[in-house]
Amino acid sequence: MTTLAFALDGEYIELKSLLKLTDLVSSGGEAKVVIDDGQVTVDGQVETRKACKIRLGQVVEFAGTRILIEAP
Repeated sequence: MTTLAFALDGEYIELKSLLKLTDLVSSGGEAKVVIDDGQVTVDGQVETRKACKIRLGQVVEFAGTRILIEAP
């Protein structure tokens, strides 16, 4: 599994935006589809809310990639 560190600038980032900014999906529409399909986990639990607020210290996994949310 590949691990990426994402420097969070602010209080949170929406899940769909995180997937797009880390280039794991090519568009917001694709992000919505993979989230709806249950392909994304947050802290080990399937997350189907596209606008789920991802905060410092959380771990997102999708398509063999783990994203660690860190301070800038």
